[in-house]
Amino acid sequence: MSGSKFTLFGNKYHMGSYILFIRISSPVQVAFGKFQKSNIFTLPESDYLYIGSALGNSGTPLAARLIRHAGRSGTKRSHNIRKSLIKHFFGDAGALHYTSDVSKKKLHWHIDYLLDCAEAEIEHIVIIRCPSKIEHKLSAFLDSLEDTCPIARRLGAQDTRNSNHLLRISDRKQILEQLGQYIPSLIPLTESA
Repeated sequence: MSGSKFTLFGNKYHMGSYILFIRISSPVQVAFGKFQKSNIFTLPESDYLYIGSALGNSGTPLAARLIRHAGRSGTKRSHNIRKSLIKHFFGDAGALHYTSDVSKKKLHWHIDYLLDCAEAEIEHIVIIRCPSKIEHKLSAFLDSLEDTCPIARRLGAQDTRNSNHLLRISDRKQILEQLGQYIPSLIPLTESA
């Protein structure tokens, strides 16, 4: 199922994997925490994607992770998609819990450093509600496409050996179509209902 802001797979679980589609509106220099000894990367204006997961067993880990990603540190403006995420996961009542548009998050994961930049905006999210660990399969699939290019080996994927979780992309529409064909094969029929 695809909407303008979200593409959804599965509906039975509160945990899962996700792919953030990020637009960088002008060149940005960013160090991804301590990745490669805090080396500064220059990312050109372009579209990017990031693969992640939230597989915890308690609460609503997938919702919490995505809402966190859509915030920024300090008093910086949140990503435009944040309110839609809150409404998607918690309905209108969720707005009462998340009363401020400012999340005041602390930077922790590699992707946090890019998402904290004003030049970066999350424009679309593929949400896969499934308890299976599929990040490495998503990464391998996306890395194999002609429309993707990794930024740096293991960026955003320090807990794996060969995955690349942050990729520059050239055709978002084409990638979304290919994911729409690929992702259902990763979700057992018993988990997608």
